[in-house]
Amino acid sequence: MVRANFVVSALLAAWLISGCTTQQAYSTAQAWQRNQCGKLPDKADFDRCMSQTQTTYESYKQQTEPIQR
Repeated sequence: MVRANFVVSALLAAWLISGCTTQQAYSTAQAWQRNQCGKLPDKADFDRCMSQTQTTYESYKQQTEPIQR
């Protein structure tokens, strides 16, 4: 857990320093998560993990934007 927090913090810092767009940061985070999924020994856990990395940036953006009234 500590290692995951460190990696996420490092990615966030790199994103802030490099001036990446939000979409680039999202893509980087998705790639990191897919890499972590590859380390799971159980096929069912791997499949479940990978299914969580299939959300496109546009879908993610729509899901996280506040509802405008």
